[in-house]
Amino acid sequence: MAENGQTRTARRQQKKKKNRKKPIWKRILLIGFIIVLAIGIGVGGLFTYWIATAPDIDTAQLSDPFSSSFLDQNGDEFAVLGAQNRKKINYEDLPQVLIDAVTATEDVRFFEHHGIDLRRIGGAILANFSNGFGSQGASTITQQVVEKSFLSPEKELKLKVQEQWLALKLERQYSKEEILEMYLNKIFYGAGAWGVGQAAETYFGVTDLHDLTLPQAAILAGLPQRPTAYNPFQNPDLTEGRMDTVLKLMVRHGKITQAQADEAREVDIPSMLVETQPDSTPYEAFLQQVEKEVKEKVDGADIFSDGLKVYTTLDPSIQDHVEFLLTDSAENPIPYPDDEMKAGMVILDTKNGAIKAIGGSRNNDGNWGYNYATQGTYQPGSTIKPILDYGPAIEYDKMSTYHLINDDKPYEIAGTDGGTINNWNRKYSGWITARYALSQSLNVPAVKIFEEVGRENAKTFAKGLGITFPKDQVQLTDAIGGAEAQVSPLQLAGAYRAFGNEGIYNEPYAVTKVEFPDGRVVELVPEPEAVMSDYTAYMITDMLKTSVTEGVGYKANVPGLPLAAKTGTTNLKDKPGSPDSWLAGYTTNYTMAVWTGGYTDDEGKRDVMPDTEISHALFKNTMETISQGIDTADFAKPNSVVEVAVENGSNPATLPSKYTPSSQIITELFVKGTEPTKTSKKFDEIDPVSGLKATYDEAANVIRVDWQYNSEDDVTFDVSAAINGGEKQNLSSTEDKSIEITEVEPDAEYVIEVVVNDGTSTSKPATASVKTKGEQEEELPGVSGLSAEYIEESSIIDVSWDYNGPPAAYEVSVNGQVQTVDSKGIEISGGSPGQSYTITVTPIGKNGANEGVRGITESTSLTIPNTDENTNPDTNPEPGNEPEPGNEPEPDQEPEPEPDTEPEPNPDQETEQENNPDNGQEDTETNTE
Repeated sequence: MAENGQTRTARRQQKKKKNRKKPIWKRILLIGFIIVLAIGIGVGGLFTYWIATAPDIDTAQLSDPFSSSFLDQNGDEFAVLGAQNRKKINYEDLPQVLIDAVTATEDVRFFEHHGIDLRRIGGAILANFSNGFGSQGASTITQQVVEKSFLSPEKELKLKVQEQWLALKLERQYSKEEILEMYLNKIFYGAGAWGVGQAAETYFGVTDLHDLTLPQAAILAGLPQRPTAYNPFQNPDLTEGRMDTVLKLMVRHGKITQAQADEAREVDIPSMLVETQPDSTPYEAFLQQVEKEVKEKVDGADIFSDGLKVYTTLDPSIQDHVEFLLTDSAENPIPYPDDEMKAGMVILDTKNGAIKAIGGSRNNDGNWGYNYATQGTYQPGSTIKPILDYGPAIEYDKMSTYHLINDDKPYEIAGTDGGTINNWNRKYSGWITARYALSQSLNVPAVKIFEEVGRENAKTFAKGLGITFPKDQVQLTDAIGGAEAQVSPLQLAGAYRAFGNEGIYNEPYAVTKVEFPDGRVVELVPEPEAVMSDYTAYMITDMLKTSVTEGVGYKANVPGLPLAAKTGTTNLKDKPGSPDSWLAGYTTNYTMAVWTGGYTDDEGKRDVMPDTEISHALFKNTMETISQGIDTADFAKPNSVVEVAVENGSNPATLPSKYTPSSQIITELFVKGTEPTKTSKKFDEIDPVSGLKATYDEAANVIRVDWQYNSEDDVTFDVSAAINGGEKQNLSSTEDKSIEITEVEPDAEYVIEVVVNDGTSTSKPATASVKTKGEQEEELPGVSGLSAEYIEESSIIDVSWDYNGPPAAYEVSVNGQVQTVDSKGIEISGGSPGQSYTITVTPIGKNGANEGVRGITESTSLTIPNTDENTNPDTNPEPGNEPEPGNEPEPDQEPEPEPDTEPEPNPDQETEQENNPDNGQEDTETNTE
């Protein structure tokens, strides 16, 4: 039916034609416009909301920064930063050179824009698109004043919108000169100085800013970016680099000429500084860690200017004691060898990782100086062994504390670099347990364990404990702490704490929460994480307890305190001694890491220290002091660990039998399910021989021994004998049931012993005795050719003889006076003319069966001629003139040699040189403790 002259079908066709006439791009454009409009309206509304909710400009907040308050673990305030060392200046006090330096560095168009710099915003937007939001800022000096006065420091879009809006408002209410004055009075310049006026006086002693030189102005302009790092007292090299950047910017923006910049660079920075540095901040080392954590975890927050309330983990009593030990005084018990030794130490709560105290340096005399406990990193020496060797081996291979390692010789490093790794004491003990190897800090077993567990496993385990490696690679000598990997005392304490806390690790922390002036609170306690099994933590702990009770760490032991600890030293390539010394350890309450070192030679290179045991003394004194008056529980053995008595030396480990001597039984730890189940047979008793008898065959001069043994087992018979009650000597090990003993001694009693041996066990000994007959005595002949001749020229009688018989001495009688000599002659002196002598000589046997046997006696006589003509030949010599035989000279004999004597050897002086790759590198001979 038609309607208005058209059918329904015609109207539909006409509508389709109209639709086909509308291009698709118009539809897309329309939709896009609607979307953009909606987004614009939404963004505009959001921005409008942000602007509407922005804080008001409070004149009181523009003048000075807010000071921050720091609370210890008890909630008591121990420091306030930002309220002191402030000197207000006016714009008229500012010299042009300082204004130029500041604006060229921070905001070159400061005097041209109206609070925001659109050109800088455009560049920042492009950078943020390519590198992520917040990667580059575009804040003008005005915006910085606003941000520090009214806003939180986070890099959020809302805050940037509010910051720009408030900057525009600020510019309408205050002049450029007033805003620059606010900025330069507000910012922190380091060394406790707030505002440029105080900074000029603190660093350069300048009280009138118009006296500032170009280099000084450039330094002050560059400091606010990183006031601690660019502190010229502590880091003049970094300060010089920052000053150079400022000078380049001033040249680029036409503030100075290139010639002026070059002249300024020639100035020696230390020569510009005042002689007396500002007093150090109380608990400075701890506050440095607080600043670092707040800066890293609360984006943009500044503890010096944001009026924060910072809740910390500080234990003032422990911190006071640490600072006492690190400050020279007559009362200090630590025997530092000199003023050059540096030291750093950290104490943590073992249960949660909270930092209780930090000792950053000795005799700290600067403000925010170098912190050896948190900033310094050093080769760890042997303190790395539980982390990189033994810990991973227990975790991944379930190694027991009994695990045997062959400590047989120096370890040869494979590859083109070559070299060797030695034990620090240059001694090698053969097969030893893992417990003994770690407690004695031996290098060769540590490297072998490291190779067994694999480098990737070792690296994974160590990274879980907060230890990192250059280029993410682990070298062989890292296994003994002598390669490129380095740690700080804070890192090492954090790693060791996990062993004392059942394998639970979290990053050590000094700040629990931060509260902003507006009441907003940011929690900062890190989340704990299980990084190893509880059996690994406990077994390492148990071995480290042995290290301080029986091993190289004994000087750090505190009697009565359950304590686990490890020593460590490092070496240099070209000289003996250690440049670094460590002591790291823990109780169930506290964990501590102590480092000493810091010596340099004339060329500024690392040098060895005169005493490696100061770290031990610091650790022991501190741990003993802070543990007084509190309960220190022992480490609890988890159910995953079993304690098993094993037979020492068995490989693999076996249980002792009922016959194993108690001296051969030791108790070690095993991961449950890996403990030994087989029982040793080494000391089991087996049946002895029976019917043992020994007979002497005189004709053959042998002893025949035979016995019976009824067994089909594969055994041998160990035969030994003792002669005349002397020491037992092994004669034979035979499978036969008889032996002959030849070349037996005459007239001797033999006790024969036979023991059955099946390779693992031995029987009780069976014994038999037999006596041999003595040799027939051989008659000794007499001497021959006995003669006595008077020698007038010497007035002596020369007596001599020959002898051809068994070895003998000679009994000589002269007129009844008897003496025994070994020589074949004597000389008689002191006789008188006409005196007569009767001389007899009798041989006496010296050896064997002839010993003591007397031979045939021979004799001769002699009368001394009378040569005096007036002498009556019949006259008898007067009595008393006869020579005494006992006064006759002894025959020539060589003196018996003195027995060789050697000085008593000094006991080994075991001074640990732990990390001794002799240079700490793989291409050198390695020998660390």
